[in-house]
Amino acid sequence: MRRRMPRPAGRHGGAATDRTRAAVADAHQAGERRTAVALAALAGAALAGADAAAGMLTWQRAALWALLGGVVFVVLVPPLVSAAPGRLTSRGLFTERTVRTDALVSVRWSDGVARRLVLRDAGGRRVEIDPGVLVRNPALWHRLDTDLRLSAGHGRPVPGTDALRQLREHVDGAAARAVFDVSGLGQDRSATAVSPPSSTDGASPG
Repeated sequence: MRRRMPRPAGRHGGAATDRTRAAVADAHQAGERRTAVALAALAGAALAGADAAAGMLTWQRAALWALLGGVVFVVLVPPLVSAAPGRLTSRGLFTERTVRTDALVSVRWSDGVARRLVLRDAGGRRVEIDPGVLVRNPALWHRLDTDLRLSAGHGRPVPGTDALRQLREHVDGAAARAVFDVSGLGQDRSATAVSPPSSTDGASPG
């Protein structure tokens, strides 16, 4: 009886596997989603509890407070940002947007109080992301930064030098602070700065 030899993965299958393994996503989004669920439930329960205490709770009002809790969740839950070689995706509850990070034509800050990083590619696709997601996820930033540098190396520099420079400074600063915190150097420096120097002259008040 012949023994079948395993077939080697084809070129396309291996490339797909490598691409999947190279994909990274926001590692903190699950915790933020749980927080949004908790706050939404708390808001609905608090309103329903206030109605019950006042003797005004009906099933219609309970449904209204449950709906309001759902709205709070939709407002608070952040989109899931993920990146793979050549693309970056922002996936919300009802929408999903993707840009080609190897074909970007613009990187800039959005207008308004809450600053967002706006990326637009040659196909007209556009994604807005919270820059804090990249600061909190070095692997996600590294994936995006790698594509930007490769694009510039191939003669396709991305307009938006100021926004990218500021973002790199934020990420590098956050990484440096994390290293200090993990090593304990940050605490030592803080203690040194706060603690006054001790007197060594042994002089006594006259």
